[in-house]
Amino acid sequence: MLWSLVKVVLFVLIIAGLALLAGQLSDTGGAMRIMVAGWEFTLGPLHAAILGVTLIALVWVVLKLIGLILATFRFLNGDETAISRYFDRNRERKGYKALSEGLMALASGEHRLALTRAQAAEKLLGKPELTTLLVAQAAEAAGDKARATQAYKTLLADEKTRFVAVRGLLMQKLAEGDRDTALKLAQKAFELRPKHAETQDVLLKLQSDAGDWGGARATLGAKLKTGGLPKDVYRRRDAVLALQEASTVLQEDSTIEAREAAIEANRLSPDLIPAAAMAARSYIQKADKKNATRVLKKAWEAQPHPDLAGAFAEIEPDEPATDRLKRFKALTSLRPEADETKMLLAELQIAAEDFPAARRALGDLTTRHPTQRSLALMAAIARGEGAEDTVVRDLIAQALSAPRGPQWCCDKCQAIHSVWRPVCENCGGFDTLSWREPPATTADRSGIADLLPLMVSKPKPEPTPAEPADAEVVSPDEIARRAT
Repeated sequence: MLWSLVKVVLFVLIIAGLALLAGQLSDTGGAMRIMVAGWEFTLGPLHAAILGVTLIALVWVVLKLIGLILATFRFLNGDETAISRYFDRNRERKGYKALSEGLMALASGEHRLALTRAQAAEKLLGKPELTTLLVAQAAEAAGDKARATQAYKTLLADEKTRFVAVRGLLMQKLAEGDRDTALKLAQKAFELRPKHAETQDVLLKLQSDAGDWGGARATLGAKLKTGGLPKDVYRRRDAVLALQEASTVLQEDSTIEAREAAIEANRLSPDLIPAAAMAARSYIQKADKKNATRVLKKAWEAQPHPDLAGAFAEIEPDEPATDRLKRFKALTSLRPEADETKMLLAELQIAAEDFPAARRALGDLTTRHPTQRSLALMAAIARGEGAEDTVVRDLIAQALSAPRGPQWCCDKCQAIHSVWRPVCENCGGFDTLSWREPPATTADRSGIADLLPLMVSKPKPEPTPAEPADAEVVSPDEIARRAT
């Protein structure tokens, strides 16, 4: 409101000033005489002022006309002029409008419309870092893979858009299942942007799938340097990769390298069960029983596991059962409350044919937490103690329908694996396998117990003194062997 009032006042003052100036020129009384081609003109001061202003305006108009003619000539000649800039601005405005409409259509799921508007923006703007990228994404969304690939290859020529192009082609190859080409593209993308977290993860997974454990460890180290992994997680995963690298070397019969890699994996993560077992076997190959025992004891203290017990048995493979029972106290005394320790003690007592001690070692495990293994051990104990065949069959039937107990289970998809692996075969998760009981399933396993009469023979009549008793197909030694 105040500014409007000021403008009105200024306008009135200007008009008043001009009127005052015109009145003063009229009062001077002087005159201007002009002669042109025999014509004589007499002008007063006011008329002379008006004529001067008019002449200045005419000259300005003429100059502008001449400039327009010259600009038109230059425009037609291809030079940059105000006219060309006008058309460029108009073209740019239409291009950005098409680009905006393409982005909106892509976000709205109208992929064909997005591709059409992106192509229009590409023609109008001439900025491939914006329009060609939109064309590629819209073409991918619309299912036009050939057009998307062509757009990404166009982006490869510009250094500013090269990483985006490589990443787009990488995602295409992953979707197509061409993992060899995808690995090469991921390596190129990693070279361009070594700090890009998504590229690091994709490259790490592809290297793991391809068995390039050395390259995967290098990528993991890059993740640590860029802050993509906590140090404790890095140490654990590096140990996993070192362990798998050791397994590969062992398969290639390079014993010395295998030992070193296995020991390094155990050093990086002492609680990693497969690493501890492999490191212990490496020490056993070098006849270093002391270090093998030390490694297994440390791992058993962290988590008892059958693989550790198996490696511990390999330290003295030919020892008598009673001596083995004494030597295994180095393990069983560490975690006596663990279920695995109790079952290990029961197995050792069965091997030593001390069945009452084996029963005491199991305790209430078969009633508190029955599993296939614990019930099979109890069946072996019952047979060793001379129990009736019906009792043994009942325990075997319970074992067949009982839960399997702890397994290598994926924390991501819950898939069960018979042996430990660094990458889940079901979901591709890295370092997701843990030794635990899988979630309870709703599968009905009663049919297995119904087939028991077909799996176990019926008892024969009482044998004569010359005939050995053979009422059961599975012997106690066989049950104990399978249980261990």
